Amino acid sequence: MTSEDFEVVVVGAGQAGVAISEHLTLAGVPHVVLERARIAERWRSERWDSLVANGPAWHDRFPNLEFTDYDPDAFVPKEAVADYLVAYAEKFDAPIRTGVEVKSVARNSDRAGFKVETDSGVINARYVVSATGPFQKPAIPPVIPADAPITQIHSSDYHNPQQLPAGNVLVIGAGSSGVQIADELQNSGRQVYLSVGEHDRPPRRYRGRDNVWWLGVLGKWDLATPPAGAEHVTIAVSGVGGGQTVDFRNLANAGITLLGLTESYENGKLMFASDLEKNIARGDANYLSVLTEADEFIARNSLDLPQEPQAHVLGPMPETAINPILEIDLVEAGITSIVWATGYALDYSWLQVPGALDATGKPVHQRGVSSAPGIYFLGQAWLSRRGSAFIWGVWHDAKFLADQIQIQRGYLTYEGSARVVQ
Repeated sequence: MTSEDFEVVVVGAGQAGVAISEHLTLAGVPHVVLERARIAERWRSERWDSLVANGPAWHDRFPNLEFTDYDPDAFVPKEAVADYLVAYAEKFDAPIRTGVEVKSVARNSDRAGFKVETDSGVINARYVVSATGPFQKPAIPPVIPADAPITQIHSSDYHNPQQLPAGNVLVIGAGSSGVQIADELQNSGRQVYLSVGEHDRPPRRYRGRDNVWWLGVLGKWDLATPPAGAEHVTIAVSGVGGGQTVDFRNLANAGITLLGLTESYENGKLMFASDLEKNIARGDANYLSVLTEADEFIARNSLDLPQEPQAHVLGPMPETAINPILEIDLVEAGITSIVWATGYALDYSWLQVPGALDATGKPVHQRGVSSAPGIYFLGQAWLSRRGSAFIWGVWHDAKFLADQIQIQRGYLTYEGSARVVQ
C-alpha cells in the first residue's frame, strides 16, 4: 500500500471538516481531509427527504458565503445545505479526498506524529483532527428485541412515509426529528403515536425575531456548558413550512396520539411512563421563560418590536396527558412500524491513541484540544459552547483549533539559542 506524509489529517468532510480546512488553508498548513463518502454525506443520505435546516439561511451558514438562492429568513432544504458545503469547499479548493475511509489512527512508535491507516493506503501525520461530528452511530435503546414481529428503523434511515409498511406508526422521541417525522407521517394519512420524553421547546419566532436571534442577544449561544440537568434534553423546534413553534397540543389536535416515555416491552405490548403531562409542562416552562427573557430584553433596550400577548396563552393539556395511556398492544393498535428518533452515540473505535478518550469512549479535551498531544476534536455538541455543533458555530471552533495547531507548529520551528549562561 502507498504511504504519504501530511502535516495535518482531518477525518470527515462535513461542515466541521470543511470549516477547519478553510482555516488551515488560509494559514498555509499542508493538510488533507479524508471522507469515506461524499462531502456532507449525512445531510444527503442519513436524513429524511423533506428535512430543512432548523435555523434560517441568514444564520445557519459560514461567514464567507451566503445562500444566494434562498431568502435570508428561509429554512434551506437538506440537499441545498449539502450543495452549499460542496460549493464552500470549492471556493478555496479544499484538499478533500472522498471515498477514503479511515480505519485507524495510532501514535507512531518510531517517529513523531500518527499513522493513519485508510482503505487506500497509509498517511503519516503530525496532527490529526477528528471532524466526524456529533451524529456518528444511531442509538436505539434495547427495549424491543430486534427479532420482534415489527419493523424498526432509526430516524437516520427514515426517508419518507412510503418506505414503511402499511399500518400505523409509533415514533419514539420528541425532539426536532421525532416531531417532524411524526407530523409528516400523520399528514400522509397514517395514524401516528408519539412517545414524548423530557424536552425543551423554544418559540420559533417571537415579536418579529427568530429563535436563533433571541439565543444570540440573550447570550445563550455562548453558554459554555449545558444548564444543570439539561445535558441530554432534546430540543423541539422546526423549520418546516417556513418555521413553526412546536406545541404538542397542536400535534394532539391534528390526531397524533401522545404517550409518555417508552419504558418496556413484553409479549407484543409496550409500556409507557405516566410522565407525559410533566414532560409537556417542562417544555411549556422553557417556552414561557424565553418569552419572559425576550420581553425584558426588549424593555431594557427600548426596542420597537411588535407586542405578541397571544404567544403567552397556552391551550388545555391533551387528553392523554391528563389520562395517560400506559400500555399498548401493538397488534390491536395496528402499529406495524416504529421509528426511533432517539439520537446518536459516539463511535471513536478508529481512534486508538491512549489518553484521547475516556473509559466510556468520549473525547477528553478542552475546547477541542485533546489530552493526547496532537489530537483535536471538532463538531461535537458543547465542544466550546452551545453553538459548537451548528454550521455557524463549528466555523468559529475550527478557527480556534487551527490557531492551536499553528502555535504548536511555531514551537517546533524554534531552533534554540547559542547563548551560554555563565
